[in-house]
Amino acid sequence: MHILHVTPYYVPAYPFGGVVRAVEGMSAALIRRGHTVTVLTTDAVSRTERYSGALEETLDGVRVIRVRNLFPALRRSNLSTPLEMRRIAPELIKTADVLHLHEFRTAEALIVTPAAARMNTPVVLSPHGTLTLDAGETTLKRIWDRLFSRSTARRISAVIGLTDKETDEARSIWAQFGADSRFMTIPNGVNAAEFESSNAGDDFRQQYGIGDAPLILYMGRLHPRKGASRLVKAFIQAAIPRAKLMIAGPDEGELAAITPLLTPDIIIPGFLDASARRAALAAADVFVLPALGGEGLPITVLEALAAGVPVLISPACGLPIIEHANAGVIAPAEPDAVAAALREMLANAELQQERRVNARQLARDHFSWDAVAAQIEAVYQGVLR
Repeated sequence: MHILHVTPYYVPAYPFGGVVRAVEGMSAALIRRGHTVTVLTTDAVSRTERYSGALEETLDGVRVIRVRNLFPALRRSNLSTPLEMRRIAPELIKTADVLHLHEFRTAEALIVTPAAARMNTPVVLSPHGTLTLDAGETTLKRIWDRLFSRSTARRISAVIGLTDKETDEARSIWAQFGADSRFMTIPNGVNAAEFESSNAGDDFRQQYGIGDAPLILYMGRLHPRKGASRLVKAFIQAAIPRAKLMIAGPDEGELAAITPLLTPDIIIPGFLDASARRAALAAADVFVLPALGGEGLPITVLEALAAGVPVLISPACGLPIIEHANAGVIAPAEPDAVAAALREMLANAELQQERRVNARQLARDHFSWDAVAAQIEAVYQGVLR
């Protein structure tokens, strides 16, 4: 089977793009299952950066084709302008068995879904937590829905939610559009072996002067929706002896709120590449994501589980299984609640060790990319039938 993934951006070496890592992991697992994979994308790396490499290349068996954004400044509003995609997409869709669209309200969707409809190529959508209006860009989404979303939704054969909540939300939104699709829930995945074998934690601690102090780690984009500034307030309030807090990731508007709160025990390393990200997880005692909404199913949390790091997350992360498996704690994204949870998690070494074991087991049993790819393959076969 030939799968054509369409996504606004795809740079596998960029560690803080959840959609990118989802497409990367999914593609690799589908190739292992004997499928052919092409990714059609743009030259966007982020909202401000262009890709400087080849516009067409093969990365680990995946054919990647990029088109230029005509107006890169619009990426700041999460809008791409891949006008050249109108010429390229039909030929690629013609050779594909299934078109897998990543994110819904995009210029790419407006371009490829009509072409797929003309060729009777089924379209599968992964919204990646972006469907609801509380996931950011609310005004733009309302305008987009009035202009474009009804026709796009009617061209989609199946919608894959990352959680049951997202699947139910998609079903409700599709009903408003008068569209009929199949709906199912399949989580993101993680390559657990990539994180289980990392032994770089000691070097990472030495590099940042952490020593043997308890390390609380936040890793991801510094966006107000992610709750990093609330975590900083909670860490200060918790006053855990000797503890260090690391806030790692590229700034998307939240650094200005964090900077006035900094103390000597808070480390801001900025961007971490893939190897540094694994080293940070190997060094961490707790991974925290106090997200306020619109998370879908964060791959950073799955990677922390795979590395054996107990997690402290908010309900917005969509992972109630964390507490069922005793792999971490779920608490409201409020400084008081996060501070109390941090104190509880770091006060009991025996419970922490138990949660480390459970975290790795949970990643292996429920979130391996090979298991996830088998479910996605079944969706492809279903829409083809």
